[in-house]
Amino acid sequence: MFEHRAQPLLPRAEFLRRLARHGGIAALLLVGSLALGVLGYHTFGGLGWVDALLDAAMILGGMGPVHELDTVAAKLFASVYALFSGVVFLTTLAVVFAPVLHRALHRFHLDEEDHDEGGGARRRSA
Repeated sequence: MFEHRAQPLLPRAEFLRRLARHGGIAALLLVGSLALGVLGYHTFGGLGWVDALLDAAMILGGMGPVHELDTVAAKLFASVYALFSGVVFLTTLAVVFAPVLHRALHRFHLDEEDHDEGGGARRRSA
């Protein structure tokens, strides 16, 4: 998916396309997770659609629930969804920042190959 260390740095336009693609993947992950939460809060918690959206968004955003849940099924769903949301948060960060981190490390590696420890230029080996 990413270029090998022996390959040149990706041109800026292609890098921006990569960032957009990763941003789209992250957005789909968030929208899918939000839809799952809305469906769960509506089904298990007995909340209306808008209230279910509010609770799902608050949990997914790390703020906490708004409505009190009365049934055991609703509480179990909320517990699992809260843990799931934490994993989704970390995964989304990884998807968004992976291209940026890779580009920085790739650039650092290319700069390192161009100079030896004494500061002089050296040839790259293919």
